[in-house]
Amino acid sequence: MPGPDDTQLIPVLPAVPRRVDETDEDVEAREGRPGASRGILRAAGTMAVATLVSRITGLLRTMVLTAALGVGLVGDAYNTSNTLPNIVYELLLGGVLTSVVVPLLVRAQERDDDGGAAYAQRLATVATAGLVLVTGLAILAAPLLTSLYGLDEDPDQHRLATWLARILLAEIVFYGLGALAQAILNSRGVFGPPAWAPVLNNVVVIATGLLFLAAGGPGPLTPVTITDEQVWLLGVGTTLGIAVQALVLLPLLRRVGVPLRPRWGLRGTGLREAGTLGLWVIGYVAVSQVGVVVATRIANAAGREGGLGSIGFANASLLFQMPYGIIGVALLTALVPRMSRAAARSDVPGVVRDLSLGTRLSALGLLPVSAALTVLGPALAVVAFGRGNTDVDEARAIGVALAVGAFGLLPMAVTLLQLRVFYAMKDSRTPTLIQVGMISVRVPLLLLVPVVVPPERVVAGLMLITSLTYVAGWLIGHAVLRRRLGALENRATLVPVLRTAAVAVVAGLLGWLAVSLADGALGPSVAGSLATVLLGTVVIGVATLAGLVIARVPEVQEPLAAVRARLGRR
Repeated sequence: MPGPDDTQLIPVLPAVPRRVDETDEDVEAREGRPGASRGILRAAGTMAVATLVSRITGLLRTMVLTAALGVGLVGDAYNTSNTLPNIVYELLLGGVLTSVVVPLLVRAQERDDDGGAAYAQRLATVATAGLVLVTGLAILAAPLLTSLYGLDEDPDQHRLATWLARILLAEIVFYGLGALAQAILNSRGVFGPPAWAPVLNNVVVIATGLLFLAAGGPGPLTPVTITDEQVWLLGVGTTLGIAVQALVLLPLLRRVGVPLRPRWGLRGTGLREAGTLGLWVIGYVAVSQVGVVVATRIANAAGREGGLGSIGFANASLLFQMPYGIIGVALLTALVPRMSRAAARSDVPGVVRDLSLGTRLSALGLLPVSAALTVLGPALAVVAFGRGNTDVDEARAIGVALAVGAFGLLPMAVTLLQLRVFYAMKDSRTPTLIQVGMISVRVPLLLLVPVVVPPERVVAGLMLITSLTYVAGWLIGHAVLRRRLGALENRATLVPVLRTAAVAVVAGLLGWLAVSLADGALGPSVAGSLATVLLGTVVIGVATLAGLVIARVPEVQEPLAAVRARLGRR
């Protein structure tokens, strides 16, 4: 189950290495011209398949765990403890691994006589030793870590969270091993297995949640009534999922010429040269975690006072981030190599065109989804979470929070796209400073939430502030990019985005009207909510497609013209 606000760390990936015999024309044929959408959409579609399956199974995992644990004190304890391994890993090692190691592996592969195998083995050996040390220290500090997130005010909840944390923090080693294996495989052109490995993790945790449900007693689940066997099942099963996700990749390393073998020594690794880059990325993660800690403490306090807690916030955030995880991540990952090449040859117009394209395509994919989530959020959350130890009213409250923050989907995507532009220009300092600006906006507003709203509305307030923070990030990033790159394609970007926004608003209003008229007949139950989601999705989807054609949005006109031409030839 994800944390309440997953760290949006942007890996500093190198451009895809071109083959020796590959010309500029070959690269352009593969990636497309800067600003052209056809190659990007094809690449994004390919990557989105594995991402889609991973996200769907991840949602099923969260649904099962929410049914098993509920959204009370036990769910909050588990959710907070399960975020700790990821946070500690990213803060201390993850940023360096993703931002520094991949480029170094690619460089060694091209430079060394053995294709960089010995180099990769040295990095893996040193990193694994560091991971084991960090894991041991984190387990010893488990009581302090759970207290940091505000769980020490209830002794029973704190005891449960600390117990779970001491089991779950073992995941740090497997997070690191998986990241290392993925980095080595990706640097050698193997992308499929790492993309599918998270599905195995989801399957293992789904099985764990089902076993937990089967082992449940007749009474309510609380930090006092949960049994020792249930705690061990939950902790070991969740850790096993991360372990499987990592270990399944290790046998593949031999196939790409990097057999597992301890090899010590850092001489000639280039880590000192890349250290500044890694420090700025660690700074990015550290600054972002300030907002995560504050939001989680506020949510956990609201949970103790009868409102939704951090697990409710996490579930609303999961539904909020899923569209970006499917559409945005695949789209922007496809753009990165092309932007990196344009930046490497100082092609500022090419970078600007791809920035404009990414913004337009993000709007096309995400604004209609924002409209749908605003209208259908409560019903969608009931369908997803309204069963087991989570009742319909609690699930609907998660959906209300989702609807309140749904407007932030496009600002989040554009903010992260802007950060990728800076990383493409090998600038890791500016994204960290932008994150400082965003946190400066977010934290004071977060602290105001429990002051101005009752506990049952706190999570909705947190979602609102999170989306406003991304709006601030968009504005800050735009101002910095305009100063760095000069004139941006503001008109070419803004006009299509405004057209798409107008279409999404009209489609959302039509969907709201249809759902409102049918509300009395469908009802608030899980079955009625499912019917509401289906009805609203059809109305909003049809209205969006028709509106985009009528509004003549450029990114729709090109594929539409291709379809018409193909039909005309038949």
